[in-house]
Amino acid sequence: TIYHEHFSYLSLLAVETVLRAKGLRPFDVALLPTHGGSLRLFCCRADASHAETEALMALRAREAAAGLDRLETYGGFTARVEAVRSAFLDYLAQARSAGRKVAAYGAAAKGNTFLNYAGVGADDIVACFDANPHKQGRFLPGSHIPILAPDQIDVVRPDDLLILPWNLREEIMAQTARIRAWGGRFVTASPEPRIWD
Repeated sequence: TIYHEHFSYLSLLAVETVLRAKGLRPFDVALLPTHGGSLRLFCCRADASHAETEALMALRAREAAAGLDRLETYGGFTARVEAVRSAFLDYLAQARSAGRKVAAYGAAAKGNTFLNYAGVGADDIVACFDANPHKQGRFLPGSHIPILAPDQIDVVRPDDLLILPWNLREEIMAQTARIRAWGGRFVTASPEPRIWD
């Protein structure tokens, strides 16, 4: 098993290059919903008799059609990231001007990196709820947003709950659906800010 946590997200194209350099190749792939989309590759030695599956060939074609094998595809990445940050900051400014109290859910690295990139702090987001007791009672690095247990949602009563691990949105919305009782809304910031009424 190779698990690279959240340091990078590898395409089939990238993994095939690494595998080839070591005399290996994939022969099958399974697309998984984990972490917002993951690949499970079935690999063998380059000279093994395993035939490539339709699923592997289809994914390879899909990545080529998306331009993942061309440098120019990545040229607009910075602008797209900056647009997400700008739209998120616009959402926060609108929430603040409307007097809405914004809290977050999920004190993981992915969300914290985004908050720091956006320059967001405890003046913008009053708390971050997380089920991990080792994080509770502490602060998000950089933003200094306090981390509270999920049962404190009822005490804080946020108007908007920003779900930082956007790939777990449905699960978190189900666990915290009670915020709707006081008119609370769910918000995600990626791939663009969205309010889930």
